[in-house]
Parts: sequence; C-alpha cells; structure tokens
Amino acid sequence: MKRQRLLVLAKSVKSGSAAALVLLGGWLAVAPPAVAIPEAPAEAAPGALVTKVLYVAKRYPEPAPLSLLDKVLTDEGIQGARLAIKENNMTGRLVEQHFELVEVVAKETEDIVPMVKAQLASGQGLIVADLEPSDLLAVADLPEAKGAVIFNVRSSSDELRQQDCRLNVFHVIPNWAMRADALAQYLSWKKWRRWFVVYGTTPGDKEYLAAIRRAAQKFGAKIVLEREYEFDAGSRRTDSGHQQIQTQMPLLTQGAPDYDVIFVSDVGEAFGDYLLFRTYEPRPVVGSQGLQAVAWHRSFEQYAGTQLQNRFEKQAKRFMTERDFTSWLGVRVVGEAVTRTGKNKPNEINAYILSKDFEVAGFKGVGLTFRTWDHQMRQPILLSGPRTLVSISPQDGFLHQKFLTDTMGFDEPETKCRFNK
Repeated sequence: MKRQRLLVLAKSVKSGSAAALVLLGGWLAVAPPAVAIPEAPAEAAPGALVTKVLYVAKRYPEPAPLSLLDKVLTDEGIQGARLAIKENNMTGRLVEQHFELVEVVAKETEDIVPMVKAQLASGQGLIVADLEPSDLLAVADLPEAKGAVIFNVRSSSDELRQQDCRLNVFHVIPNWAMRADALAQYLSWKKWRRWFVVYGTTPGDKEYLAAIRRAAQKFGAKIVLEREYEFDAGSRRTDSGHQQIQTQMPLLTQGAPDYDVIFVSDVGEAFGDYLLFRTYEPRPVVGSQGLQAVAWHRSFEQYAGTQLQNRFEKQAKRFMTERDFTSWLGVRVVGEAVTRTGKNKPNEINAYILSKDFEVAGFKGVGLTFRTWDHQMRQPILLSGPRTLVSISPQDGFLHQKFLTDTMGFDEPETKCRFNK
C-alpha cells in the first residue's frame, strides 16, 4: 500500500502537484498548483511511524551586520528546520509517517552538552547541529552519542572533515576547501590566475586563508601577495565612518604586484565589504565578500529554487539564509531516508545515507550524496554576488572519475580523516 501511494505521488508530478515537488525536492521545475496545498497534520495518525529530529543550537555572540540592509536575525537556522519538518509531513501523511522537531537552543552562557545528553538519554538520536566546532565535537564525543547521526549545518571548518572527523557526524554545509575550490575553478575559467590575498585575524579567517592557498596550488593560480588587515575600522555607522574606510582600503591594497582579483578572507565580516569599489587598483573582489561561494543565496531561482524561497519567506517573513538552507537540508535528509526505507533508527539512517541508493534533492539540479571518506555532502556550489547569481561550480571542463562535485574539497586520496570505529 505504501509503495502504491509513493507511485501515485511520483506520477502526480505531471499535474504539477506541490506534494510531488516536496517528495522530489526540486529536481523538476513544475508549475504551481491550481489549488492550495493542504497543511500537514500537526499530530501523528494512529499507527504512523513517528520520527523525531532533534535541532540543537546555541546563541553565540555575533557582530552586527556591516550593512543596515542586513537585519540581526534571532531565528536563523531553526526556520529552515521547521519548514523541512512541514514538508516531510506533507509526504509522510501519504505513507503513514509523521515527523516531529524537538528544539533545544542554549543561551550564550549555557553549556549545550548536558542539554543534548538529556535528550540522547530519552532516545533522540537524529540530530541537526547548529553548533561551532568545539561544541559539535563535545556533543559527538558523548558516550550516549556513539550511535547517533549528527548533521553539521553550521561549521565550515576543514579540520572537522580531516583530523577531527567523527564517525557519527555528517557535514551538510560546505567546508572552506570546497568554497575556495569552487571560486578557483571559476577564476581559472576566466583566466584570472593572479591573486592578491587580504585576510583578517580571526580563527575562521586563517582557516579560509589556508583553503585559498591550497586552491591556488591545486588549480595553478599564483598568489602574488598576502596582506593582513590591521586597521581599526572605527565607527562604521557614523557620518565620518565612510571617510575612514575610504582612506584605509586604498592604503591596504596599494603597492601590490600586478594581480587580477583580490581574494579576501574575512569570515568575521570586519572589513571585507569595504573592499568593493575602494581598492587602489580597479579589481574584482572574491572570497568571503564580493563574489562568494555559498550553499544557498536569496537570489537563487534555478531548478525550482524560487518555490523553496517563496515557501520559506511565507513562513519566516524574511529571506532564506545559507544556514536556514543547510538546516532545512539536514532535516530533509532524514525525511528522504525514512520515506524511502520505512525505517527511522539512527543506525538504519546511517547505513542508508552512506549507501549507493541514497540521494536527496536540494534544488540544485542533481541528487546530493555524502562522501564515505569524510561524510561531507557533495553538492554544487553557488557563486553569487551581493544581489545575483554569477555561476555554479563545478565549472565545465573540470572532470572527475566518479562525481564532478568531488573536484571541490578533499577527494578520497587527499583525505586525512581516519574514523575511529
């Protein structure tokens, strides 16, 4: 009976039904339905297979956005998870399945580890983790979490995919190496192979800098100069703030050997946006600002991405951010696995998402899968300016024996990940 319902659901793509779009997750761009989408039931039907997904987050201190156009968000990430639960249930109600989201969000001063430990003790083993690396590893290393499946939707740290990899952690968000490689492919295609690298002082800035250096070597680019940002930006939202920046950026960027682009590593968003239109030489800016490599962008509309954007905006009353998208995708991975297998135990989910049968749609034109050697999700990377999509990597001409997306990030022969069984 369940199989028959799935077949009927798949066939309904021809009529453009929204339920079919949710099941296929954006592989096909279908016409909007003529009737309203029925709301998924809030409670499980009698006899339904109930799957609980634990969303874990912490309110880390974050600097105010450089631009007043970007508002301070207090619900980033969780809104994507909530939307995905609704979509899982839109399909689940047709196959006698029900999904629930359990939200655990720690304050800045709270320790998230005992809060997760309590949830693990109650049987919550499917976790979407919106956590920084130290907290993510502390949760993953809990004895109670040994059999859990944890989806990292926040941290791009390469170390989490390399020497600090964990058997129970899967990475939905792209790492720094994937982002740098995605940009490097495009810059190579454009024949912009001379890079002037400007970087900040935070740990994230240094991590992205290492990935930029690696990408230059990998794709045959030349870093003509590296320069650290050492100025004090002052009060950037006062009448005189722009005058300070207008003076600092030319000073920061003058005197460099001839270069094609400025590759900026400013993960903490302290100065990167100020480089645009203020450099000593008129050159493009790429990296953490300017042309960025991201998993998602609010301007993306291909492969039915507009429909996901619209559904999210209707729910959250704002644009979908990258962290909203990765949280949405982490919950959708669980939904896809449970729908396809009819099983919801963590060990069963783990085995399925690492099998050749698994793929999940993410509105990027191809099925998304996980690498077996470091549990990083392989996916196309959007290259976007502040207001519009520029390109998508992998670029044409960059080939791989198995997956074109494995041309970005750490391929199997390069990995330093050694899972402890």
